[in-house]
Amino acid sequence: MTNRRTILAAGLAAPALLRPQAARAQELTLRLHHFLPAISNVHRFFLQPWAAKLAADSNNRLRVQIFPSMQLGGAPPQLYDQARDGVVDIVWTLPGYSPGRFPSIEAFELPFVAHKRASVNVQAVQTFYERRMRAEFSETHLITAWGHDAGVIHAKREVRRQEDMVGLKLRFPSRQAGEALRALGAAPIGLPVPQVPEALAQGVIDGAVVPWEVVPSIRLHEALRFHTEFEGSPTFYIATFILAMNKAKYEAMAPDLRAILDANSGMEAARMAARPWDEEGPKVEEMVRRRGNQIISLSPEETARFRRTTEPVITNWVAAMRERNINGGALLEEARALVAQFGQGVA
Repeated sequence: MTNRRTILAAGLAAPALLRPQAARAQELTLRLHHFLPAISNVHRFFLQPWAAKLAADSNNRLRVQIFPSMQLGGAPPQLYDQARDGVVDIVWTLPGYSPGRFPSIEAFELPFVAHKRASVNVQAVQTFYERRMRAEFSETHLITAWGHDAGVIHAKREVRRQEDMVGLKLRFPSRQAGEALRALGAAPIGLPVPQVPEALAQGVIDGAVVPWEVVPSIRLHEALRFHTEFEGSPTFYIATFILAMNKAKYEAMAPDLRAILDANSGMEAARMAARPWDEEGPKVEEMVRRRGNQIISLSPEETARFRRTTEPVITNWVAAMRERNINGGALLEEARALVAQFGQGVA
């Protein structure tokens, strides 16, 4: 009897002894790689809160370790492939760093298509992804896609009229923004944003088009004194972004942890992404103004001139898409409709 009880007790105890080990097996830490420093607004006000939300929702079983400033190696244009190939688990990057590779999302990067508020663009781009772009990003598991707020021209000289653009060497984030600058007479130069400070110091560029949000992280307000804004919507340009995850890593997740990630993906994550631009961007603008830099708002008449001059960029893009058997006109129409839908009542 004693031996039987001993064996039975040992059998009942075995699962209990295994439970901590099983629980540990369900824990997961994902490595997220991106190109901006840890002081950047996107890092502090989107990526970190998003990671904290995953940890809180999973009782700290699903964690995201963030590596800013390309700490895991490579260059910003390589980030998407790092996620695809499993070099890292998740990346934050711009589709525009791979020109022509993700053609559909370019509809939002065309001149005077997107809204001036990120809160509108994040919803429009994410909805557009769900309807139109899954195939283009099928090499990874896309967590969310979004777009920022109105881009600003930051330059060494004043830009008040279209003529002031002529000859300005300006950094651009996506090929459509570059084409718009070219149409306006500027000399567009494509660079990942971390390279902007060195390019300015060496005279490679005279300025850059970036949103207010990123200005402090690359100290643009210290290198340049003139900043030109576009009033109203649609705005001159935006860039789009993605959080992309290695597909095999996603599919191998424990079902409950995958469900938590899914609940913090898509539109939920896109709306979180609006904060660095809509909430922190105005604070940056005010800081730059207090510093004594000159902030210029283009008049409605001059903005209309910019828009007319850049219309061929849209025409050429639609034609280029047609050559790739893509209905660019339909994509553009839907992008504009989504901006109008989510922009109702947004000033």
